[in-house]
Amino acid sequence: MSKQAKLHRETHEIKSAEDISQLISKYAGQGKSNKVIWLALIGVFIDAYDLTTLSFGIEQVIAEFSLTPVMTGVVASAIVCGTIVGNLIGGYLTDKIGRYRVFMADMVLFVIAAIVAGLAPNVWVLIVARFIMGISVGVDLPVAMSYLSEFSKFNGKGNKAARLAAWCPMWYAASTVCFGVVLGLYFLLPPEYSNWLWRLSLIFGAVPALLIIFIRGKYLTESPIWLANQGRLQEAADILKNSYDIQAVVSKNQVVSKKMKEKQSFFVLFNKTYLSRTIVAVVIHISVAFQYTTIAFFLPSILTRFFHTTTLTTITTTLGLNLAFAFTGGLLGVYLASRLTSRSVLVIGFVLQFLALIALGFIGDPSGSSILLYVAIGMLGLWLFAEGFGPGAQMMVYPTMAYPAEIRGIGVGFNRAVTGVAQAISLFVLPIWMNKYQTDIFSIIAIFAFVPIIVIGFILKFEPTKQDVDSVIELDNLEDKVKLNNQTAL
Repeated sequence: MSKQAKLHRETHEIKSAEDISQLISKYAGQGKSNKVIWLALIGVFIDAYDLTTLSFGIEQVIAEFSLTPVMTGVVASAIVCGTIVGNLIGGYLTDKIGRYRVFMADMVLFVIAAIVAGLAPNVWVLIVARFIMGISVGVDLPVAMSYLSEFSKFNGKGNKAARLAAWCPMWYAASTVCFGVVLGLYFLLPPEYSNWLWRLSLIFGAVPALLIIFIRGKYLTESPIWLANQGRLQEAADILKNSYDIQAVVSKNQVVSKKMKEKQSFFVLFNKTYLSRTIVAVVIHISVAFQYTTIAFFLPSILTRFFHTTTLTTITTTLGLNLAFAFTGGLLGVYLASRLTSRSVLVIGFVLQFLALIALGFIGDPSGSSILLYVAIGMLGLWLFAEGFGPGAQMMVYPTMAYPAEIRGIGVGFNRAVTGVAQAISLFVLPIWMNKYQTDIFSIIAIFAFVPIIVIGFILKFEPTKQDVDSVIELDNLEDKVKLNNQTAL
């Protein structure tokens, strides 16, 4: 009898939330649960697409609305400012009212905001619409990461770390699709309607959100781990049967989890159990935010301003770099996530990014030499590749796997809010810095690759992939540990 067939016949008695978590950690990947993973990744796709759309279109927006450098920074940072609000709201609501309701409300908001932004008659409507789109992006990531973690097993093929790392290639797939849409519209739109290039690319972002709304009833469910932590064991057991093909029966002798009695807030992230984890995650997110905004978001501007490329060359080069380096790096990150520790992959990624940025700063303006131009583009590719398999993939593994289910939304939301603050600052100051420092900007940003190497490599060595936090009880002090050991001995 196969392992899967045996699983279908075996009945598991459920007494507590920990029993639900342990079953999922061991057996997830059966039945419809994989469909939930793909729906969560489509949510990540929408996030990335919406954040990418104006990375090329910002030049058209500047021309259409006659923006100053300061107003350019306001337009560019509006969506990221929205993510800060969305991360905090989404993280709280994801833990408070559940994953499903937050996810579906967010998809509706995506559709409305994308259409309004694409049809914006003036810059102020665009700013407001992009801010609302940012709220949608911010709300989505905590719930999407919760789904990816709570519908995956801890070890083996397709484990939690690998599925969480999959957010990165999905992110760059969305970036690639975005520039593919821009490239298609570039050839399809008549010259007199070329100003609609950025508008139509924004509106297209509503399509995948509509897809999720239409098929939600067939595949999407609430997280059984979240339900169990709310004391709703029977509903959790029903989902195990319908979505995982796991036969589970709720015991009459239920054990009320200590987690249910605790009211969690953002302050819990700074207690002695989670403080070091929070510091590591925050360092990663700030470092990635400044680097990603410089290289990935402003990549079209770098190619246009510093490398003096034409519009068509800028689009095709950006598309090629994302597909050849960032996306393939992300796929490698998924492979490495299930085989190497998160910490080691992160350090390697940051080291390569540091070297690439130092090289770009040393090369400076490569327009006078075709060889230097190719080397500079190669260094941009190296940075994107390192981002894909290293920090890009692992930055969501850390907060998602470091915090248990009852505070996972809060943890991911807080760290993404930190990212939002860092990105908002960088989106505002980078256009000004680029005008002032030109290619020296690369040497300045290299600092954000160097700091996490020191912190993660030598100071705080927490590794989130060593144990499944959903299947163990976090102990805050020695007294609790002693009590547990005494109970175990008895």
